[in-house]
Amino acid sequence: MSSPNDTIRVVIPFAIRRRNGRPRVLFPENVAAPQGRAQEPHILKALGRAWAWRRKLESGEATTVHDIAEAEEVTDRFVSRTMRLAFLSPEVLERLLVRREPLAVTVQELIGVTYLSWEQQTRTAFT
Repeated sequence: MSSPNDTIRVVIPFAIRRRNGRPRVLFPENVAAPQGRAQEPHILKALGRAWAWRRKLESGEATTVHDIAEAEEVTDRFVSRTMRLAFLSPEVLERLLVRREPLAVTVQELIGVTYLSWEQQTRTAFT
């Protein structure tokens, strides 16, 4: 038989927030998030689109951004802005895709980061 003194209470502080329709666990600032977490799907989707569109232009499959926009049924502006992600520094891409480090900026802000030098991109995207 167990007595009240045999009970151990464990408290794990975290919050759950919905992001892009999916629940996401947010840990307190003084607690490291567990390793092996997946990157946010909208970041991966944007990077995938950017590289696919870049390959289409480089291979000659599409001749202009307008051709891609018509085929994808999106605006020229969306294609040209999203394609900037294909020009992120190799270190930023490695930290995002291989190490699965979380970004300190939104996807839209990450697009703006592409205008910086490669060294500045890393500092801005992850701090």
